[in-house]
Amino acid sequence: MEGLSGLRIGLGYDVHAFAPDRPLILGGVTIPHHQGLAGHSDADVLAHAIADALLGAIRGGDIGKLFPDTDPTYEGANSLKLLEAVAQFVREQGYEILDVDSVIAAQAPKLSPHREAMRQNLADSMGVPVDNVGVKATTTEWLGFEGREEGISATATCLCCRISS
Repeated sequence: MEGLSGLRIGLGYDVHAFAPDRPLILGGVTIPHHQGLAGHSDADVLAHAIADALLGAIRGGDIGKLFPDTDPTYEGANSLKLLEAVAQFVREQGYEILDVDSVIAAQAPKLSPHREAMRQNLADSMGVPVDNVGVKATTTEWLGFEGREEGISATATCLCCRISS
């Protein structure tokens, strides 16, 4: 078990309600849709869930701890830039990001045409190979707030490893 002692798993979850007159941004990709997501930043629910997963793996709290929604500095912030800062923070704490997987729950719009661009954007922001980033999308078969098209949620997991000193 000695070799596995430096491995850490993190779980992240985020949700944002739909809002008019905002772009829909997921994984740094602007998705054509009649409404976007409400939030203090650009409301990229996928990037936020991944950031929380990374922070969870290193026991670093959550994205709101680093980037509070009460701070005007982060109003309208690009969530990929926030994710980049989280990845840097993870490395400063002595960890390497090994793998990230995620699921977006949305009844609409159809996200599969944008999946590869999302993966690439997220990988670039975290400084990892695109092969180490998974992005999937699912509907909720018209159930729950996602099914009623009231918002979108995302869940992410990650695997990090403590870097030997």
